[in-house]
Amino acid sequence: MDWKPSRHSDLPIYQQIVDFIEKRIIYGEYPPGSILPSERTLAKMFEVNRGTIITAYDILHSKGMIERIKGSGTKVSSDFWGMTRNRIPNWNLYVESGSFLPNLPVYQHIQDEIQERSLINFASGELAPDLTPYADFRHILSQNKFNHSLGYEHPQGNLELRNIVASHLGKYKGIDCTSQSILITSGAQQALYLIVQCLLHPGDSVAIENPSYAYSLPLFRSARIKTHLLTVGKQGVEPDDIVALYKKHKIKMIFLNPIFQNPTGTLLSHSRRTKILELSAELGIPVVEDDPYSLIPFSKETDTATLKSLDRNGNVLYISSLSKVVASGLRIGWIVGPQKVITRLADAKQQVDFGHSIFPQWIAAEFLRANTFAEHLVHVQQRLLEKRNLLIASLEQHLSDYVTFHIPEGGVHLWCSLKREVNEYRLLEAALRNGVVFVPGSLLCSEKSHMRLTFGRTETPLIEEGVLRLKQAFITLT
Repeated sequence: MDWKPSRHSDLPIYQQIVDFIEKRIIYGEYPPGSILPSERTLAKMFEVNRGTIITAYDILHSKGMIERIKGSGTKVSSDFWGMTRNRIPNWNLYVESGSFLPNLPVYQHIQDEIQERSLINFASGELAPDLTPYADFRHILSQNKFNHSLGYEHPQGNLELRNIVASHLGKYKGIDCTSQSILITSGAQQALYLIVQCLLHPGDSVAIENPSYAYSLPLFRSARIKTHLLTVGKQGVEPDDIVALYKKHKIKMIFLNPIFQNPTGTLLSHSRRTKILELSAELGIPVVEDDPYSLIPFSKETDTATLKSLDRNGNVLYISSLSKVVASGLRIGWIVGPQKVITRLADAKQQVDFGHSIFPQWIAAEFLRANTFAEHLVHVQQRLLEKRNLLIASLEQHLSDYVTFHIPEGGVHLWCSLKREVNEYRLLEAALRNGVVFVPGSLLCSEKSHMRLTFGRTETPLIEEGVLRLKQAFITLT
């Protein structure tokens, strides 16, 4: 046996040993009735203490996979394939062999901590309760009559909502489209999933930003899509890098978040936006534009023209949602694209969930058509600017010895570079012990020594306290 358990794995060592032996039995390498190595022998082979092997054997015995016979040692159950006793399926093996990959363990850990504890939250990309239009929702529910059918909706989503979204995109984003070119999705995440699953094949190459939220998404790996990185600079990605990737890897799609990019907050310069569209038309490569933040600039003079609004050739698949400007729990997003593509994606969505629930679609339609939406938008912009400024002031006062950062012109993210060499994951654990959470930069990019602080979710009075708790985490590690 050359295999040894990993001391760096999230799984306990005894569980790794259980899984290893269980697979050997299932694969027939240890046939029914065969004698297994003694506890002392395995402990020596795996370089663990004997108690760890005893625990592993106890678990295998409880599953009916092995028999422990006094004087004869441990052997594989002779009835393993006979099924005269009830046996539990090896769910670990099923879980590990599935093609749809789980989130990265650190992300799962962060989400578990957020759900289970009261933390100062610099990790979540959603809006704080003081930015959510609860009063407007209560008014919609109490004053508007719901008379929609409770049957399955149109595969592309409720027609009334799609018409309102088309009007909304024309008014606020300068995007000319119709209801036929819109698919309502369960947020932007489902939109990305449908595009990857329906429009790409295993082995295809795509370009994504670095750093990028997409860097952490397992959906590309689940679909066996090869991702190639475009470095995000002060003005966004460099168009010439797209040409280089196309020549070297024949990339099939470009995934961009050009307006207040996640996680850097960078604004892709207007000249680069137009150049990328020219390259898309010249090379015949579609651009998938993820646009959560273009409605929340901190100055009216900021150029937030989306790629889709500048697109004259129909090369951009445009994704947006209400998650970052209204409420993430509504689960209302959309894709805008050529009708043939939208029809294909709508068919796939119907196979997954038989279409979107009418209730959030009805609330979203009523909210978008109301005059209060414009007022809400102004409120969100003003409050987020206050939060950003408070976070910047707190970082400059308390953490200037530890981090530098790019000041975003909009959105909800602040991207920090660590001045000192610190293990990001140890820093995260120290921060969690202090009651504050952030996203380590290496989850979002190929380089270490960064952290993303998201100020949209943190309630304003807690921002400075959160920074002070981060400082304590730094102090414990430096």
